[in-house]
Amino acid sequence: MEAARRYYAFDLVSSFWGALIDQAMNDRVQSIDRVKAEIDRGKDALAEWANSDFRQWFISTDQSDVIEAYGRIIVWTHNQTQFTEAAKSEFSRAENADAWLVAFALAKSFVVVTHEQYDPNVRINIPIPNVCQAFAVKYVDTFQMLRDLGVRLG
Repeated sequence: MEAARRYYAFDLVSSFWGALIDQAMNDRVQSIDRVKAEIDRGKDALAEWANSDFRQWFISTDQSDVIEAYGRIIVWTHNQTQFTEAAKSEFSRAENADAWLVAFALAKSFVVVTHEQYDPNVRINIPIPNVCQAFAVKYVDTFQMLRDLGVRLG
């Protein structure tokens, strides 16, 4: 979502969005239904793209291995004294895709793509990388993802 709103705006870097589709067609990139639900709430160009061009690569999280991983992540989250109760509550909200994203990656041995940074001292929110590290889930930012996939824009 950050990519669409900032550095890979549709009107500036349309090749990024085409590259995501190309990678998805080769089973190298996908997302989850919970992320799509967050995108849809934006009612913007990203939502339009997600519902037309990328729709088929949003995978359901309604799978037993993903649900089991999600449960483990939520239990871990609530056992952490580092985070505030408000942070735990926000992370556990049904509309928040973050825990589901990590759970899907954990269950499927996938890599999470996020621009959030690991922060061992954070209290007021639960960054995706903190959860990834706790569960040994690999994570990269968008730029590293492009490098790892061999994508060149331009």
